[in-house]
Amino acid sequence: MTDFIPTRAIGILGGTFDPIHYGHLRPCLDLLQQLNLAEVRLMPNHIPPHRAAPGSNSEHRLAMASLAVAHCDDLSIDTRELTRTTPSYTIDTLIELAAENPNTPVCFLIGLDSLNSLHTWYRWEELLNYCHLVVSYRPNYELTLAPEVQKILEQVQTTDVEALQQQKQGRILLWPSTQLEISATRIRQLIENQQSPQYLLPDNVLSYIQKNNLYT
Repeated sequence: MTDFIPTRAIGILGGTFDPIHYGHLRPCLDLLQQLNLAEVRLMPNHIPPHRAAPGSNSEHRLAMASLAVAHCDDLSIDTRELTRTTPSYTIDTLIELAAENPNTPVCFLIGLDSLNSLHTWYRWEELLNYCHLVVSYRPNYELTLAPEVQKILEQVQTTDVEALQQQKQGRILLWPSTQLEISATRIRQLIENQQSPQYLLPDNVLSYIQKNNLYT
């Protein structure tokens, strides 16, 4: 067995991105810089396992996400979950990424709401075998963890950013990052009501939505 010689960690943010907006993008850039990540990959999913199906199809959501990161070299799009015909289970993606990047730590980026519901995820107990969890939160936000998640958090939580680079997987970092009060639901509602969502999402994404008559 060879020794683990790490390369800079990468970040992964999954979601439907229906549509992608600054509430997705700004925290990614914050975490990339503050945690010294090599890159952050945004990973749109085809069939989300924990929520209703997206309102726009995979092709449109991929196009919007690609436009959103077009001018940021450190953000990219990973399409692997869009090509699946089965639900996009995180554990399957992390196993693939670990095999492709044997010396690169993977930081899976989630919000505190996802940590609170982690015990409902498919094979959630295995996630830390393949990644670190980086949990973005607002100061004074309340943790309401299931007892089994709380136990694991107490065992593996770190406050040391360098631990994410020095170990391949297995840590949970709670990190305060920019949290913008923007939701894709609100953007869709505005468009449906013939109101402008300008300044909530990139202009090129809004132009794409208008050109393709999405969410009307």
